[in-house]
Amino acid sequence: MSINLPPVTDLLAQLAAQMLPRITPHTVLVGIHTGGVWAAEVLHAALGLATPLASIDVSLHRDDYHLGNGLKAGGRASHLPDNVEGAHLILVDDVLYTGRTIRAALNEIFDYGRPGSVELAVLVDRGGRELPISANYCPHSLSLPASQSLDLKRGADGQLSFSLSEK
Repeated sequence: MSINLPPVTDLLAQLAAQMLPRITPHTVLVGIHTGGVWAAEVLHAALGLATPLASIDVSLHRDDYHLGNGLKAGGRASHLPDNVEGAHLILVDDVLYTGRTIRAALNEIFDYGRPGSVELAVLVDRGGRELPISANYCPHSLSLPASQSLDLKRGADGQLSFSLSEK
């Protein structure tokens, strides 16, 4: 099973170009584990940000946590700035689907304080939204059936690529 997607390196370059006009010296990139962190690492370097890269694990804020799904991500610690009050945050994720991961990420962020703004950057929007969430920055959109999953993978050589599978 294959899908016609541009190379991840091209998507990351396009995403960085889209984001650049809104970047300030105080912008904080927040990668969502796991694929969003990988993308955020590349974007952080490409954008030359001086602020430390942040990361969050949304496991405990998932709305299906009671079904055991919140524990699938591994329970990593979130690493956010000590003070997010008034900060300009850009959440980074690999694929935007239902919007539920982003809702969980917002809940996690607000546990740390009240940012001045939160924007969303994703590599691919695959449609299928269940919540009213959209990306501010997105270089590629496509439509996939609910029976398929699009996942960002990191190879042994560190290269990022997408894989498509049946659920």
